[in-house]
Amino acid sequence: MKISDVVHSKSSQDVITIRPDASVRELVGLLAEHNVGALVVSEDGESVAGIVSERDVVRRLHADDSVLDARVSDIMTTEVHTCAATDALTDLMQAMTEHRIRHVPVVAEGRLTGIISIGDVVKNRIGELEFERDQLDSYVHQT
Repeated sequence: MKISDVVHSKSSQDVITIRPDASVRELVGLLAEHNVGALVVSEDGESVAGIVSERDVVRRLHADDSVLDARVSDIMTTEVHTCAATDALTDLMQAMTEHRIRHVPVVAEGRLTGIISIGDVVKNRIGELEFERDQLDSYVHQT
């Protein structure tokens, strides 16, 4: 299975981005508004300058509650693991596990085209397992 299969199965292929100069307070608002766990940081909505997650906010908020007035660029991760739509889902699963990451932007020719979360991967895997179970059940109960 390819990354593109998972992206196309999502209810929305929109990728919510935030500018690096936005405040962390704005970030928190967007995370809540769109019910997502991370945003891609981008100057233009197409390039990937970084990624910032709710975990990034919580970790820094614990140490300093003034972080809400800081810029997103102050807390974002700049070494972003990305994938291509043509990559194998199993490779992405391995990378997410090895690097302990939950959100991976999908890029094509340097342009942001989607994002895959660990939840998307798990949902897809559960769907595959349910399909296999149903096929086996049907085979076993044939008359």
